[in-house]
Amino acid sequence: MDLKQLTALVTVAEVGSVTRAAHVLHTVQPAVTRQIRMLEEEVGVALFERTRQGMVPTAAGLLLVERARRALHELERARAEIRPDPGGVSGIVSVGLLESAVDLLAQPLAATIAARYPGIQLRLLTGYSGHLRQWLDAGDVDMSLLYNLTDTPSLAVAPLLREHLWAVAPPDAGLTPESPVPWETVLAHPLVLPVTGHGLRALIDQARSSVPTPPRIAVQANSMHLQKQLVLAGHGWTVLPAAGVAGDIAAAVLSGAPLTAPEVTRTVVLGMPRGGRTPAPVQAVAAELAHLAQALVRSGIWPSASLRPD
Repeated sequence: MDLKQLTALVTVAEVGSVTRAAHVLHTVQPAVTRQIRMLEEEVGVALFERTRQGMVPTAAGLLLVERARRALHELERARAEIRPDPGGVSGIVSVGLLESAVDLLAQPLAATIAARYPGIQLRLLTGYSGHLRQWLDAGDVDMSLLYNLTDTPSLAVAPLLREHLWAVAPPDAGLTPESPVPWETVLAHPLVLPVTGHGLRALIDQARSSVPTPPRIAVQANSMHLQKQLVLAGHGWTVLPAAGVAGDIAAAVLSGAPLTAPEVTRTVVLGMPRGGRTPAPVQAVAAELAHLAQALVRSGIWPSASLRPD
């Protein structure tokens, strides 16, 4: 098993075709086919099903692709860290961002890293907190924003800020950031909520359980963008972190207000793996990410948020 075989494996799995993989790898189709065949002979199982739709990884193939992708990523990072760089700190850093915070953080973080650490190659991945936690545990990201998490045996957690959840409605509902809205008012409308099992849904269910009015759940969705689109289409109101709707409210695309009676907050933290040496580029990006998030809170750009005193 060598790097060419692993590279061929991952590329074919990603593009679904030996022909397209050969084009991506700047080689010929028989060479890619040979690499895959040699790999299958070594592991003793078929790694792909050859179908009319293309090359589809088998269960064993998916397992090996996942491990191979991680190995190739680590080797690429090692090359970047070892290679002399006259500009100072260099390497590849993968960062997980909460979907609700992407609009606030992604572009400023990329700009800051490009200006201060031109040798660092930044990789940004976005998702819900549960997915980000899985990626962090698996080593797919070097650090991630999460929420309502404390230190664990495998993760070191640094609290960054506390933010309020808001009721979000169509523009004609007239909600405003200056006038908090009670849960009783929210529950008088159909609701568009995250799917059951999602961390945000757990916060919502816990808060509304103290209100006598039963909820009328119209639609469940696994995407913040989809929640907002469904609200705009008139399917009901929803509940989201203020950071995820600030731009929409400012543009009058949606209306929103902080929740009260009871209010709902979540703590946003920066999680990183425990143990071992933290590479210098990872330390640099972690510091910049924490500084940026806190600066956005101080300036009021991160709405309805406050810094954690600890």
